[in-house]
Amino acid sequence: MQPIYIPHLLKLPQASQSVHFDEMIAAMDTLTPVRGKITVRHGGTFLEVTGQAETIVTLTCDRCTQCYNQRLFVDTKELLWLARPCADPLPSEREVSWDDLSETLPPDGHFDVKNWLYEQLSLAQPLQNRCDKNCQPPSLPESPLTRGVDHRWAALADLKKQLP
Repeated sequence: MQPIYIPHLLKLPQASQSVHFDEMIAAMDTLTPVRGKITVRHGGTFLEVTGQAETIVTLTCDRCTQCYNQRLFVDTKELLWLARPCADPLPSEREVSWDDLSETLPPDGHFDVKNWLYEQLSLAQPLQNRCDKNCQPPSLPESPLTRGVDHRWAALADLKKQLP
């Protein structure tokens, strides 16, 4: 997936370009190639990016620590603002409004398709990795720590028993 030169989008029909892909992403450890389609449309002051992609990743369960395979599917749409050219250099200090806190791209730069896809797939990964709804943590051998009593507190527990 090659980056898309943003000014070239304006010369294409409907000012948009579609990219079909079926390849591995080096930064992401997947079992299958990432397959899908991304369409980038130039809207004058913004890029409208829509994409569908799928792959399979291997995750580790947070409860039982077993590995399992998880299908990731992305079907998303995002607007990326194109930065306005600024005639004056920025001052060393400047107040920033909430409207300035968005991602922007240079209007004469490139849109990195592979990086955008990597970000979307990363956001699609589950926050809690569970191999199954009924997954239970492994049972631990009986010890003071698993009974809820830390042996370092034993002296304090003995003192507590002596109090009325």
